[in-house]
Amino acid sequence: MKEVGKIHALFISQKGIEYPVARQSVLVDPKGISEDKHYNTAPERTVLITSLESYHIVKEQLGTSMPHGYLGENLLIDYNPYHLPLGTQLQVGTATLEITQNCTLCNHLAKLNKHIPKLLKDDRGIFAKVVKEGEIKTGDSIRIL
Repeated sequence: MKEVGKIHALFISQKGIEYPVARQSVLVDPKGISEDKHYNTAPERTVLITSLESYHIVKEQLGTSMPHGYLGENLLIDYNPYHLPLGTQLQVGTATLEITQNCTLCNHLAKLNKHIPKLLKDDRGIFAKVVKEGEIKTGDSIRIL
């Protein structure tokens, strides 16, 4: 197992709240992230992982700062995983996640700057499913299995 990075921040989405809510830890199982509004809705897209690099791209290219969580991520990490092939498994905290697909564009990202969706077309994040349930905490290591 190769350690590649760490969890920078964790977020859950809640009904009636526009932006994700920061957490120090989250519990995950094959249905998703406990307490997240997307829990038990799409098993292949239960966890959205975004790299700090996405925020840097927007800042550098557009001069726009976004608050962490703005991209809708659940896990904000200090490693760029966008090059990893589908099926790659990651150990994060006591959980195991498997990359299932690239994140699709969302028009809500254009609220802050109309160029963000196109700029982050391939750099917004990746979806993962939970292979092994567990707890993920801010600061946990990320390892490629």
